[in-house]
Amino acid sequence: MSKSKIRNDKTCLNCKYVVANRFCPNCGQENTDTRKTFHHLFINFFEDLTHYENAFWRTIKNLLFKPAALTKEYLSGKRLSYLAPVRLYIFISFITFLLIAFFPTEINAPEDPNEKQSTITTKNESFQNTNSTYDTIKKNKTDSIDENQFFNFGYDSLEQLDSIQKNAPEPEKLSDFNYWINRKIQIVKKENTPPEIIEKFVNSFTHNLPKVLFVFMPIFAFFLWLFHNKKRWYYFDHGIFTLHYFSFLLLIILLLFLINKGLALLQESGVASFLQIIINFIGIGWMFYYFYPAHHRFYGETRFISFLKSSFLFFINLILIIIIIALFALYTFINLH
Repeated sequence: MSKSKIRNDKTCLNCKYVVANRFCPNCGQENTDTRKTFHHLFINFFEDLTHYENAFWRTIKNLLFKPAALTKEYLSGKRLSYLAPVRLYIFISFITFLLIAFFPTEINAPEDPNEKQSTITTKNESFQNTNSTYDTIKKNKTDSIDENQFFNFGYDSLEQLDSIQKNAPEPEKLSDFNYWINRKIQIVKKENTPPEIIEKFVNSFTHNLPKVLFVFMPIFAFFLWLFHNKKRWYYFDHGIFTLHYFSFLLLIILLLFLINKGLALLQESGVASFLQIIINFIGIGWMFYYFYPAHHRFYGETRFISFLKSSFLFFINLILIIIIIALFALYTFINLH
């Protein structure tokens, strides 16, 4: 509860109703001084997100160790004892990706300091005559261009790609879309060194991944809606289940990230490495298994039917999210600047 001093004036600042106690009986606003210190604003912000300490830790405990318990409690009407599903997801998502952005995983990419100069020299020497260039490329290329291949990354430079597209026989030319994709990739490679590409890609991917997950959640809920009784379960019910499930996944990712970062400080220790392997195995295993008991407990079907449905739903959504993330990764790469 807020520790702010109650105003002497008993008129509610929001609705002008007479306030006898701390909270207005008409609109519920607290009758306290509106001028706050920075400390008060910070504490109030955190309290608002976590809905006070007891509710926060109760929510986290149930989310981690009692699959579907939060969803059943929420839909049964017990809502003040736990964080609301949307607030819970936003809070965990915010903390997870904020910490990942603050403590990025170090990725070492080999960089040849003479790479750009060598590339420029090669371009000047090899592409003076476009017709002879294509003959040289075709002779030296170990793999021929397959027109049915969706993506072909086997090009050394933008000039090489353009020369092939301009001078190659018609059957060996890329489709317009395939050429556009490969040209974008070559532009990125030309304007950035490998370490720069990796750094920009990771930053962009991490920054936008929460949006991808948020867009995917309605799709996940839609598949749940398709596979269950439409009269008994509304789409809203599946949406609450989805919010809690995705909150759980992000929370496990956050915990594993923090644990791995902490143990990485002791990476020379054999005990720390062993603990890291065990904890990651348990965490990832719990992530994959969690959906099965959650589905069974929430929808109340027999174990066999629940296992069949949850297995099918799990693999459908796993394949779908892999495709979406792969496309998103490609989109992120070709839009690097």
